[in-house]
Amino acid sequence: MALFNFGKKKEETSSCCCGGNCDTESMAKAESAKVEGASVKILGSGCAKCNQLEEATKVALEQLGMVTEIDHITDFSQIAAYGVMTTPALVVDRKVVSYGKVLKTEEVVKILQKVRG
Repeated sequence: MALFNFGKKKEETSSCCCGGNCDTESMAKAESAKVEGASVKILGSGCAKCNQLEEATKVALEQLGMVTEIDHITDFSQIAAYGVMTTPALVVDRKVVSYGKVLKTEEVVKILQKVRG
């Protein structure tokens, strides 16, 4: 058993979210979307689960009397800019507060109350 691997080339891995296939324009767009002002975003492909989370979030915002537009982000480079690998995800005021599951309206209400006070 060799302790050192002389002569073997180290495999290079890309730190990019998409394996190095991003261009500067798409990454800049993803970063600008990430740092926009106070908002609520749903991250996901637009599947049924993403739509259920969006609907629960709309109802929760209405219950709390919060007037906030919900953005549904479907661009995977923008989703990856948040560090999210499992959708649907909920982002409140630029913070990922949930990912990988569909929240019920009551759960979204609790999260919004905690994040926004």
